[in-house]
Amino acid sequence: MIKENRVKRIMAERKLALAGYVTFADPNLIEIMGIAGLDAAFIDMEHSNYDLRMVSEMVRACDLTGITSVIRPPENDWGVILRLLDMGAQGIYIPHVNGVEGARQAIDAVRYPPVGHRGAAGGSRAAGYGSVPWQEHMARSNREIFLAVMVEDQKAIDELDQIAALDGLDAVSVGPTDLSATLGITDPHDPKLHAAVQDLAARIQRAGKAKLGFPVDHPACPINARELVQMGVGYSNMAPTPTSAVLNALRQGVAKVRDSLDQGPTA
Repeated sequence: MIKENRVKRIMAERKLALAGYVTFADPNLIEIMGIAGLDAAFIDMEHSNYDLRMVSEMVRACDLTGITSVIRPPENDWGVILRLLDMGAQGIYIPHVNGVEGARQAIDAVRYPPVGHRGAAGGSRAAGYGSVPWQEHMARSNREIFLAVMVEDQKAIDELDQIAALDGLDAVSVGPTDLSATLGITDPHDPKLHAAVQDLAARIQRAGKAKLGFPVDHPACPINARELVQMGVGYSNMAPTPTSAVLNALRQGVAKVRDSLDQGPTA
């Protein structure tokens, strides 16, 4: 059953919703994220080997913990998106959207009529296994599901004004690594990269509908949280990833013990 979306509520309050990267295939990580105070779990199927059963368990963990499940499918695939929504996902994050046409395709897949053309399944988990009246389920889903599309390629950048003006989108997200590659900029501190992000932010703000999505302090384009909010960002994935945090903590622990024994690294 679809509940109030924490990310959308925070964005409506003109605040910044923070999501953590899910980099371990373990729903326990979701619970830890909730305890840590994050607003959402960013479950990335594009750059992982997560299957649908694992994602389903992660979505349940999000519901139990009270944070928003935001899933990035491998691509803008209507069938995969439908299965994610029917299992109860509260957020869909479409990578490499193919301009305004791709954005409309995402809206069609995620929103019920009259906004989109999402397929109907009254007995799904999202619909409370049939316990929620159908009209109520459709209205609640259209209201509470968070939808973001990622602008990473030149075509999407060129058509950004049209994309941001569409009804049914909550966020237009910019991936700093792919944006840098598209612009041919390798230095994360290059003023031209920062200016390009500010220009994209201004174009989205002018449309007055969706918010900008951008990660906080990303190594490919480091921008702090306060500046992101000033630029109109409403949703942000936050580093470090759990895998990086565990790796760095273990490295430091091992080095500390070996140093105390005057024992250098072993082969």
